Amino acid sequence: MEQRITLVTLGVSDLARSKGFYEALGWRGQEVEETVFFQAGGLALVLWDREKLARDCGVEPGPVGGFGGIVLAHNVRSEAEVDELLAAVRRAGGTVTKPAAVNAIGFCSSAFTDPDGHCWEVAHNPGFPLGADGSVTLPDFGGPTT
Repeated sequence: MEQRITLVTLGVSDLARSKGFYEALGWRGQEVEETVFFQAGGLALVLWDREKLARDCGVEPGPVGGFGGIVLAHNVRSEAEVDELLAAVRRAGGTVTKPAAVNAIGFCSSAFTDPDGHCWEVAHNPGFPLGADGSVTLPDFGGPTT
């Protein structure tokens, strides 16, 4: 398997509400056959009905709103951008679950959930530089690669 992710699909309970939330944050997507596709740098974020997504994966849908063990991250170029994004999240109907603060390792991070409870981290981490296109470059952590 090549080391790459091409799509991240979020199961949502109300497609119109979720599409509206992400559009209120400035995202622009395309709706095709009850599915919304957003280009997000080198991958795509997809919104699809939660029940249909579970069936498509051959599993039973779990409870809505519980922590699913996955957090999406959005790094920004300054601490001020963290605060601006959290304000936009609140206006759009999301929930800030962790206010912006400098964490134990020294960078500004925060977290929010979208209307379906999907967790997002918003961070300004100067150690993870962003390219002009928003792509992140991981630093050399100095350890062996796996």
